[in-house]
This record gives sequence, structure tokens and C-alpha cells, in this order.
Amino acid sequence: MPPEITVIGAGLAGSEAAWQAAQRGVRVTLYEMRPRVSTGMHQTDQFAELVCSNSFRANSLENAVGLLKEEMRRMGSLIMAMADAHRVPAGGALAVDRHAFSAAVTRALMEHPNIRIVREEVREIPPDGIVIIATGPLTSGALAEAIRRFTGEEYLAFYDAAAPIVVADSIDMEKVFRASRYGKGQGDEYLNCPMTREEYMRFYEALLTAEKAIPHNPEDLKITYFEGCLPIEEMARRGPDTLRFGPLKPVGLRDPRTGKEPYAVVQLRQDNAAASHYNMVGFQTSLKWGEQQRVFRMIPGLENAEFARYGVMHRNTFIKSPKVLLPTLQTRKRPTLFFAGQITGVEGYVESAAGGLVAGINAARLALGLEPLVFPPETALGALPRYITEADPDNFQPMNIAFGLLPPPPVRTRDKRAARRIVSERALQVLENFKMML
Repeated sequence: MPPEITVIGAGLAGSEAAWQAAQRGVRVTLYEMRPRVSTGMHQTDQFAELVCSNSFRANSLENAVGLLKEEMRRMGSLIMAMADAHRVPAGGALAVDRHAFSAAVTRALMEHPNIRIVREEVREIPPDGIVIIATGPLTSGALAEAIRRFTGEEYLAFYDAAAPIVVADSIDMEKVFRASRYGKGQGDEYLNCPMTREEYMRFYEALLTAEKAIPHNPEDLKITYFEGCLPIEEMARRGPDTLRFGPLKPVGLRDPRTGKEPYAVVQLRQDNAAASHYNMVGFQTSLKWGEQQRVFRMIPGLENAEFARYGVMHRNTFIKSPKVLLPTLQTRKRPTLFFAGQITGVEGYVESAAGGLVAGINAARLALGLEPLVFPPETALGALPRYITEADPDNFQPMNIAFGLLPPPPVRTRDKRAARRIVSERALQVLENFKMML
């Protein structure tokens, strides 16, 4: 019989893992519990659904996530191919039409001759065979308990958030202007809501006093936020200028009507190919829905905004990977069991899919009688698994890819952009050499 593996979860990591294994001639059974069992956050039954933003972040090789994306492209990533095929204008970032993207990933997996889709909940870790668990931070209760029993470790957790989405027709185009920061991309790919100092301070004060949604579980009050995805109201509590140096920073933007840089700017990013919806950039929030409407309508241009989706918070759980996993993403206790995606303690769409890529390749190798491989530390695909498996387990926190996880450039330079490009070029060359081993 042909070699087989099981993948549990058809999010970004599970979809990528299934694709990578199937492309190597391995038969894959891919389990997805939706729509039979809901996560409370997903809105469709599509694979690789983007629950939060529609952005895969920066696309330049001078940014670590840009390097990770390019490495994934060179490894034949399904997620990156579909993201590139369904991108929408977003300046120097890669953003996608979320519905077209998920539909394309779903179609590609359903049509693959080596992949069998099973729409049901998996409540226990399969005791036999090669298995990849890629159920993400919203793993169902029964399987989460089975994982806890297997690892012998309590879960770690943090709060993540999604930003509101605004209906385009409800935006006052007389008050906003089109521009990308520093003219990146086509130069006009964001809608910008400019604020005077007075408008900003009124908005800031309202944000501080707005009522937050309270978690149902009192224990959740003890959970921290992921620093890279803080709610807008939590950022505001750090001081009146925090937002102006964060998501509302005006640098690189000039209002064509005044010829000046605004005091603060709220950016809206196109959320679908039809440009009928716009995402409020950096506006992840835990405010009650009525409060979101009241406060966010204080933003110039959004006075009559209609919200296709309000911002929401959700609890993300992840395993203590330094104690559980090897850099191949196999578990230390059972080499035929892999974990991938956000459940391992990586953060971000691209990082999750990258984990699926590594696990999928290594699970396929194991099924084919080959040794799983550790990606080189000079690559982003190697640096991220290395971090989550070698970090201090007592202080383990979720992590985005960052240049600090890769070895420094061989040539010292004070030019940070040049240094990052050197690191990226080295990574891509090392990856090309590594591919010859696969």
C-alpha cells in the first residue's frame, strides 16, 4: 500500500502540511471538524480561513516575514501560491481577498488525488500511524484534553484579537484620502482617515473610558495579551502618544488637501477583491460591540460607518514546545506524532503555515522511510522551529519570525536594511543548497 499520514485540522498549518505530503506522493487523510463543530470564531467551512486580519504582513526581503514567505514560495507552498493569486492592494504588504483565498485553498486540497477529506471531529490522538496535529489555538475541548494528557504539561495561553471590518459604501470619501505610506506599492492602496490633535484627543479619551467585553471564564482574566496583537484600548492605556507612534502613526503620509502630515491617521486596508469591505488596520479590540460603534464612529470619515464585522477577542492556547517537540516538529515521546501551527507557540499566519510546511515535509519523509530533516538555522524555516524547541520552557512565549532568530550577517554594517538583505540573500542561497537533500 502507498505510504499514508493523517493531518488533523485544515487551517493554514494543516492545509500546508497536507499539501506538502501529498505533493511527495504520500496519501493524506485530512480531518476538519467544521462545519459540524464550530470554534466560535470561524465563520465558514472553508479551509485556511483567515479569522483575524486579511494581511500576511510585509513582502520585502528586508523584513523577516518577507524572507519567510519567499522561502515558502521556493518550497512549493500552497498557502503562498494562493495568497499571491488572490492578493489585494496593500502597499508593501501582502494582503488577500480572504474568501477567495480560502476557497482556492479548499478547492486545491479537495481536488488533489492524494488527499481524502473527512469532515468530523477528532477527539483523541490516533494511537497508530504518522499523525500531524495542526488544530490551532482553538482546538476542541476533547482533543485539547487528549493532548494535555499526552504531553503531561498544562497549556499556555494568551489573548488574540481581530479588528473590525467596515462596509466601503458607508465611508465618507470626502474626508479620507488614498495613499500608501511612503508611496509604497501603487502609492494609493490604503484609505486614510486624518485626525487633528483635537479629534485625536477626543477619540483617545473615549477609547480609555469605553466598556470592554468581560470573558465568561474568570480564569481568563489572568491571561496576558500577545504583545504583537494588543487591543487598541490596551495600547492607549500606555499613554496618549502610544497610538500615534503605533497603528495611528502619520509618518510617510501627507493629506493632499492640506499638503501636511496629519496629527494621527487611521488606515483602512482593502479586505476583498471587490473593494466592498475595508479592515481597520491595527484596531484589534475587546470593546463591546455597541462601544465599538460609538467610539470608532468618532474617526473622521467613519461617522456613519457600517460594520460588516466587529472586532472580537479569543483565547489562544499552545503547548510548551521546548519540552514537547524536536526541531523537526516531531514529538520527543513519539516520533510518528508531529505538531504544527499556532498550537506550537508561533504567532502569525505565515509562521503557522511555515510550521505546516516543515511538518508536512518531514512526515512525508518518515512515511517514505527517510529521515526527517532539520532546516538550516540560517533560514527562516529553520530558525522558527529552532526557537520554539530550544527556548527556555519556563519563559516560553509566542513568537513571530524575526531577524534576531537568525545568525548575524557575516559582514558587519551599520546599515540595518543592508544587513537584513545580506541575511536574506544568505538564507535563500542556503535554502537552495538544502533543497538538493530533499
